[in-house]
Amino acid sequence: MPKEKPKVNIGQVIRAYRGQRALSQGDIERRTGLLRCYLSRVENGHTVPSLETLAKIAEAMDIALADFFPGAETQHDRETQKMLGELSEDEIRFLSEIKKHSSTLSDGDKRLVLAMIRKMATIAPPPQAARKSAAAAPRRPGF
Repeated sequence: MPKEKPKVNIGQVIRAYRGQRALSQGDIERRTGLLRCYLSRVENGHTVPSLETLAKIAEAMDIALADFFPGAETQHDRETQKMLGELSEDEIRFLSEIKKHSSTLSDGDKRLVLAMIRKMATIAPPPQAARKSAAAAPRRPGF
Protein backbone atom coordinates (compact mmCIF):
# COMPACT_ATOMS: atom_id res chain seq x y z
CA MET A 1 0.00 0.00 0.00
CA PRO A 2 1.52 3.37 -0.96
CA LYS A 3 2.26 5.85 1.78
CA GLU A 4 -0.06 8.82 1.90
CA LYS A 5 1.54 12.23 1.51
CA PRO A 6 1.10 14.47 4.54
CA LYS A 7 -1.66 17.02 4.14
CA VAL A 8 0.25 19.56 6.22
CA ASN A 9 3.35 21.40 5.03
CA ILE A 10 5.01 21.64 8.42
CA GLY A 11 7.54 24.18 7.16
CA GLN A 12 4.80 26.62 6.14
CA VAL A 13 3.08 26.14 9.48
CA ILE A 14 6.31 26.83 11.38
CA ARG A 15 7.01 29.94 9.26
CA ALA A 16 3.45 31.22 9.87
CA TYR A 17 3.68 30.78 13.65
CA ARG A 18 7.18 32.29 13.68
CA GLY A 19 5.89 35.30 11.73
CA GLN A 20 2.90 35.75 14.04
CA ARG A 21 5.27 35.92 16.99
CA ALA A 22 7.70 38.25 15.19
CA LEU A 23 10.54 35.75 15.67
CA SER A 24 13.43 35.38 13.26
CA GLN A 25 15.09 32.10 12.37
CA GLY A 26 18.00 33.40 14.44
CA ASP A 27 15.71 33.74 17.47
CA ILE A 28 14.62 30.12 17.06
CA GLU A 29 18.25 29.08 16.56
CA ARG A 30 19.24 30.72 19.87
CA ARG A 31 16.32 29.17 21.73
CA THR A 32 16.68 25.64 20.36
CA GLY A 33 20.30 25.21 19.27
CA LEU A 34 19.06 24.23 15.79
CA LEU A 35 21.05 25.86 13.01
CA ARG A 36 19.41 28.67 11.06
CA CYS A 37 20.20 26.91 7.77
CA TYR A 38 18.39 23.79 9.06
CA LEU A 39 15.34 25.88 10.00
CA SER A 40 15.39 27.41 6.52
CA ARG A 41 15.44 23.94 4.93
CA VAL A 42 12.49 22.88 7.10
CA GLU A 43 10.48 26.02 6.30
CA ASN A 44 11.15 25.62 2.57
CA GLY A 45 10.05 21.97 2.59
CA HIS A 46 13.47 20.45 1.85
CA THR A 47 13.72 18.67 5.23
CA VAL A 48 11.09 17.10 7.47
CA PRO A 49 11.93 17.48 11.17
CA SER A 50 11.52 14.70 13.73
CA LEU A 51 8.87 14.98 16.43
CA GLU A 52 11.62 15.72 18.94
CA THR A 53 12.82 18.63 16.79
CA LEU A 54 9.26 19.88 16.31
CA ALA A 55 8.81 19.81 20.08
CA LYS A 56 11.92 22.01 20.49
CA ILE A 57 10.63 24.46 17.89
CA ALA A 58 7.16 24.54 19.50
CA GLU A 59 8.67 25.21 22.92
CA ALA A 60 10.85 28.00 21.49
CA MET A 61 7.71 29.65 20.09
CA ASP A 62 5.73 28.96 23.28
CA ILE A 63 3.06 26.89 21.52
CA ALA A 64 1.83 23.34 21.92
CA LEU A 65 3.23 20.68 19.60
CA ALA A 66 -0.34 19.85 18.51
CA ASP A 67 -0.70 23.41 17.16
CA PHE A 68 1.45 22.35 14.21
CA PHE A 69 -1.22 19.87 13.13
CA PRO A 70 -4.60 21.37 12.20
CA GLY A 71 -7.58 19.28 13.16
CA ALA A 72 -5.75 17.67 16.08
CA GLU A 73 -7.91 19.66 18.49
CA THR A 74 -9.63 17.73 21.29
CA GLN A 75 -12.68 18.61 23.38
CA HIS A 76 -10.28 19.59 26.20
CA ASP A 77 -8.46 21.95 23.80
CA ARG A 78 -11.74 23.62 22.82
CA GLU A 79 -12.71 24.08 26.49
CA THR A 80 -9.29 25.54 27.25
CA GLN A 81 -9.57 27.96 24.32
CA LYS A 82 -13.00 29.04 25.56
CA MET A 83 -11.61 29.75 29.03
CA LEU A 84 -8.61 31.63 27.59
CA GLY A 85 -10.96 33.76 25.52
CA GLU A 86 -12.51 34.99 28.75
CA LEU A 87 -9.16 36.16 30.13
CA SER A 88 -7.50 39.50 29.49
CA GLU A 89 -4.07 39.66 27.87
CA ASP A 90 -2.55 40.64 31.24
CA GLU A 91 -4.12 37.59 32.90
CA ILE A 92 -2.83 35.29 30.15
CA ARG A 93 0.68 36.78 30.45
CA PHE A 94 0.55 36.35 34.25
CA LEU A 95 -0.58 32.72 33.97
CA SER A 96 2.11 32.03 31.35
CA GLU A 97 4.77 33.30 33.75
CA ILE A 98 3.41 31.08 36.51
CA LYS A 99 3.40 28.09 34.13
CA LYS A 100 6.99 28.77 33.08
CA HIS A 101 8.26 28.80 36.67
CA SER A 102 5.95 26.20 38.22
CA SER A 103 7.51 23.25 36.39
CA THR A 104 10.43 23.28 38.84
CA LEU A 105 8.23 23.41 41.96
CA SER A 106 7.40 20.40 44.07
CA ASP A 107 3.75 19.52 44.69
CA GLY A 108 4.04 20.93 48.21
CA ASP A 109 5.44 24.21 46.91
CA LYS A 110 2.64 24.44 44.33
CA ARG A 111 0.05 24.00 47.09
CA LEU A 112 1.81 26.69 49.13
CA VAL A 113 1.80 29.15 46.20
CA LEU A 114 -1.93 28.53 45.65
CA ALA A 115 -2.63 29.04 49.35
CA MET A 116 -0.71 32.34 49.27
CA ILE A 117 -2.65 33.51 46.20
CA ARG A 118 -5.97 32.62 47.85
CA LYS A 119 -4.95 34.49 51.02
CA MET A 120 -3.80 37.55 49.07
CA ALA A 121 -7.03 37.56 47.04
CA THR A 122 -9.13 37.73 50.21
CA ILE A 123 -7.04 40.55 51.73
CA ALA A 124 -6.31 42.84 48.76
CA PRO A 125 -9.07 44.80 47.02
CA PRO A 126 -9.49 44.16 43.29
CA PRO A 127 -7.13 46.30 41.16
CA GLN A 128 -10.03 48.39 39.74
CA ALA A 129 -11.30 49.27 43.21
CA ALA A 130 -7.80 50.13 44.41
CA ARG A 131 -7.28 52.59 41.54
CA LYS A 132 -10.67 54.24 42.08
CA SER A 133 -10.13 54.67 45.83
CA ALA A 134 -6.63 56.07 45.23
CA ALA A 135 -8.01 58.55 42.70
CA ALA A 136 -10.77 59.63 45.08
CA ALA A 137 -8.40 60.11 48.02
CA PRO A 138 -7.27 63.70 48.68
CA ARG A 139 -3.75 64.40 47.47
CA ARG A 140 -1.11 65.66 49.81
CA PRO A 141 0.70 68.78 48.70
CA GLY A 142 4.16 68.07 47.30
CA PHE A 143 7.33 69.59 48.62
